[in-house]
Amino acid sequence: MTITNVVELIWVISAVGLIILVLLHSPKGDGIGAIGGQAQLFSSTKSAENTLNRVTWALTAIFLGLTVVLSAGWLPK
Repeated sequence: MTITNVVELIWVISAVGLIILVLLHSPKGDGIGAIGGQAQLFSSTKSAENTLNRVTWALTAIFLGLTVVLSAGWLPK
């Protein structure tokens, strides 16, 4: 498995994760607290929303960074 394949795999995983996390966001600000039982993993709804936002932004940065690297052809084939 080459480095390009590993980076592409991470890129795909981050894309799927980003889609799932964006769909978990609630337009009313409820976020993950609107899903029954999931909010119990966090101390409060506000901290659940903050955690969801941080993970979403981290995956966005990973996805965009890997998109630039893969499209620029900076990795060996």
